[in-house]
Amino acid sequence: MTMRDEFLWVEKYRPKTIDECILPPSIKKTFQDFLDKGEIPNMLLAGPAGCGKTTVAKALCNQLGADYYVINGSDEGRFLDTVRNTAKNFASTVSLSSTAKHKVIIIDEADNTTNDVQLLLRAFIEEFSGNCRFIFTCNFKNKILEPLHSRTTVVEFSIKGKDRQGLAASFFKRVQEILDTEGVKYDNKVLVELINKHFPDWRRVLNECQRYSSSGTIDPGILATFSDVKVNDLVKKLKEKDFPEVRKWVVNNLDNDTSVLLRRIYDACYDSLVPNSIPAAVLVLAKYQYQMAFVADQEINMLACLTEIMVECEFK
Repeated sequence: MTMRDEFLWVEKYRPKTIDECILPPSIKKTFQDFLDKGEIPNMLLAGPAGCGKTTVAKALCNQLGADYYVINGSDEGRFLDTVRNTAKNFASTVSLSSTAKHKVIIIDEADNTTNDVQLLLRAFIEEFSGNCRFIFTCNFKNKILEPLHSRTTVVEFSIKGKDRQGLAASFFKRVQEILDTEGVKYDNKVLVELINKHFPDWRRVLNECQRYSSSGTIDPGILATFSDVKVNDLVKKLKEKDFPEVRKWVVNNLDNDTSVLLRRIYDACYDSLVPNSIPAAVLVLAKYQYQMAFVADQEINMLACLTEIMVECEFK
């Protein structure tokens, strides 16, 4: 572990085994089955940021004794020649120290790679099938080409309502253990608020805890810095067609997960719109949620979504 990793809590306390990972039971069982078989298939792990996709990939490799190499799709993974040389050099050589059947290349944030890179990796999956496996992680699986979908086992890190409370409780306990180990005093109410605000982005929660702990204490005073999502205020401004205030709401709330924001707005539609306008609002939300995976500026995308609802829909 490097000095940087030792400093960053997300690296210092990254789970080393599948059993340590906080996952819905059905998803954890999927990976436990791979361990029991002693085999890692080519995989596409899809889900929201910070939910443990990369951690699971590394834990699988560690537990099976597989040599692995990580290529970040947002960095070197965007360059065809770099991926060609790096991946080919690693995948084509035989490991002398590994106890696993195959080496593994983890393409992190694969949805940020170009189509050319994805097509190259598709070819590598077939070319090096006898020696290497590929694990792709992504936030938006619709940005992964179909030829990769069809050549991988797709595991979606989706959290059903019945699992949410148990996972949040498990992570609450994990955060308490980390803070106790680091000698940081904390208020349980603040931890609950942090987890509820960023769920299921465990990485964000831990990063926020480390940031707020710089004084040695995480106390209720930091709650004032949380930007609570007040959807009722937004609905009022949309009904009044107050564009400047709608834009201000977007700016003030963009530190929240945009998919969570759209879900909150979707839930509010049923109470705030006349029945005939609800289908139109749902279509608008679905369109802009899809575009989230492609747009460069999330603020503009969110504001365009709300403007369309404001103009096209009738409020009660």
